[in-house]
Amino acid sequence: MERKAMIPRRADMKMNVRKRAGYMMFLIVSPFILLVFLFHYLPLYGWLYALFDYRPPFQLLDTPFVGLKWFRTLLETDVKRKLLLQVMTNTFAMSGLGIATSWLPMAFAILLNEIRGKTYKKLVQTLTTIPHFISWVLVYSLAFALFSNSGMVNTLLLKLGLIERPIMYLQMGNSTWLTMWLWNTWKGLGWSAIMYIASIAAIDQELYEAAYVDGAGRFRVIWHITIPGLIPTFTVLLLINVANFLNNGMEQYYIFQNAFNMDRIQVLDLFVYNLGFSGGSYSLATAISILKSVVSVALLFTVNQISKSLRGEAII
Repeated sequence: MERKAMIPRRADMKMNVRKRAGYMMFLIVSPFILLVFLFHYLPLYGWLYALFDYRPPFQLLDTPFVGLKWFRTLLETDVKRKLLLQVMTNTFAMSGLGIATSWLPMAFAILLNEIRGKTYKKLVQTLTTIPHFISWVLVYSLAFALFSNSGMVNTLLLKLGLIERPIMYLQMGNSTWLTMWLWNTWKGLGWSAIMYIASIAAIDQELYEAAYVDGAGRFRVIWHITIPGLIPTFTVLLLINVANFLNNGMEQYYIFQNAFNMDRIQVLDLFVYNLGFSGGSYSLATAISILKSVVSVALLFTVNQISKSLRGEAII
């Protein structure tokens, strides 16, 4: 009888331990939940500006309520439609280039993993990761020093007699999409490869040993073991990138914009910023931002459903 009574007591003790562990985990996570609420959900109060004809320095409730007026005026005239079409074209082009080349960090991680010299490997990884921590202001300073009319590249070409006058690299509108993608790739390639390097480390090493015993070369090992091991990580990151298709960011394009490349560099985030802070159309900028957020959430659930249908796994 005593033994039978001890069994429920042990079960109750285990339940109490689990509950305490659950409470401790909640206490650890709660500050981060609070930060998410403060910086992601509380600012959604600002969506109310899209329903008013807001004009600073008045209070929001002191300005006239206009309902969905700003949403209706987005495509009201041919000029607005043409401008919005150009902005969306730039956004799709920049995001499309990013998605089409999203395999580059995976390829770089594989090549980095194949470097045998540890010192050289760490040096390459460090040098390619450092640009991620450099602000876009400093990146533009570097670009200006190299490619401005009086920069190093033009000065060198002029002295060599290869050109007669400086080439306006930073003002060339036709190549804006390509140059923005190149700068973004240079800045983020090493950092983006960290996820794949961690995934490579998680692959069972016995698979490599068995492949080498069977006489497989390095390229066969990469093709049949490393790449299949990285495909799940690549798929998840690709789906997240698709969900963020309209979120190009603003800082890079804001720094590099000028009067010559404005038609090609103004993506949706920069367009919203210019409307709000340069044009003073806070309500219209908020309306566009709301539509962008709604489309992004719709894309997230769409790619989540596609992932669930094709892979049997969901990302949310």
